[in-house]
Amino acid sequence: MLTSFCPVICTSRLGESRSFYQGLFGFTATYTTQWYAALGRPGGREHELALLDHAHPALPEALLRPVRTVRLTLEVDETAEEWDRIATVGAAERLDRRHLVITDPNGVRIDVVAPT
Repeated sequence: MLTSFCPVICTSRLGESRSFYQGLFGFTATYTTQWYAALGRPGGREHELALLDHAHPALPEALLRPVRTVRLTLEVDETAEEWDRIATVGAAERLDRRHLVITDPNGVRIDVVAPT
């Protein structure tokens, strides 16, 4: 049985990425080093995301590069205030009333959707 799931984004913009996810989606740093940040969101269902310096020597040679293609889908509360707050991020694209797209500092596409 799956008890945890934590996507890890390899990045050359660790600090900027951490600020992005903390400020926009309410993640908090649960563990940080100079080359790694574990982020979490407490609540009824905990959510985790990690950021890893793409040049860290623990990575195999073939993986020593920033993320190239990732798409995340995040579900948020459907309130006008929440949508307006997220939409203020540069280059937010609203696809319809319940779906918008933003891009993180690494070029990761984030589809933000409201519950159906």
